[in-house]
Amino acid sequence: MYRDNIINVVIPALNEEGAVDKVVSDLKALKNENEAPLIDHVIVCDNGSTDATADVAEKAGAEVVYQSQAGYGIACLTAIDAIKSCDIVLFVDADDSCVVSQCKAMFEHIVDGADIVIGSRTLGKAEKGALTPLQVFGNGLSGVLIKALWQHPITDLGPFRAIKRTALAKLDMQDKSFGWTVEMQVKAIQLGLITQEIAVDSKVRIGQSKISGTLKGSVNAGIGIISMIARLRFNQRKFVKVQQAKFEHS
Repeated sequence: MYRDNIINVVIPALNEEGAVDKVVSDLKALKNENEAPLIDHVIVCDNGSTDATADVAEKAGAEVVYQSQAGYGIACLTAIDAIKSCDIVLFVDADDSCVVSQCKAMFEHIVDGADIVIGSRTLGKAEKGALTPLQVFGNGLSGVLIKALWQHPITDLGPFRAIKRTALAKLDMQDKSFGWTVEMQVKAIQLGLITQEIAVDSKVRIGQSKISGTLKGSVNAGIGIISMIARLRFNQRKFVKVQQAKFEHS
């Protein structure tokens, strides 16, 4: 718990038995200013792993849920459905590429008024090899497109992010694959939510990435992100109108 806010963590995982226990353990070891646990609950979604990811995560102290349909977005959505009570949701990858202790700064910004805080690897320090040239290029291109279409600068589509539970509900997240992160950021812009970026450091991941680790994965991710940006722009008026009406009468 952070300043009376209950914190839940969502971790999508596919064949991450070599890293997920460290990520879960590091999160559960974090303390707040009163030396009480900072993180209240960790939910790992096993996205069709063929290794011991689920067992390792459970032994480390996480709740494990299962989703056989492949896709980063559907794994996140499945884990979100398992949340019972919380004020802030933290998203982090299972590959130990994030410095999880830096989530405290995210929570501080949210408690101080932000709706969503994105951990920007571009603004932080990255170990050599932590970010591939394709990742750097894709982030840069996405940032250019979003700034051109919505006049809102972003530096990263990184997976390390925190968001108010109430704000997450307003976004009505839908993407089941590679467009998940950009969908969250652009919809927040469309709805006028308070979005902030903070610098976070990135480490060389444990194991091979399913996205940036292969040419096919990188190409598919790029197509997914660009097509998501196009769909969000095309459907913007309808989305904003529907969401505003929904929450005005809720």
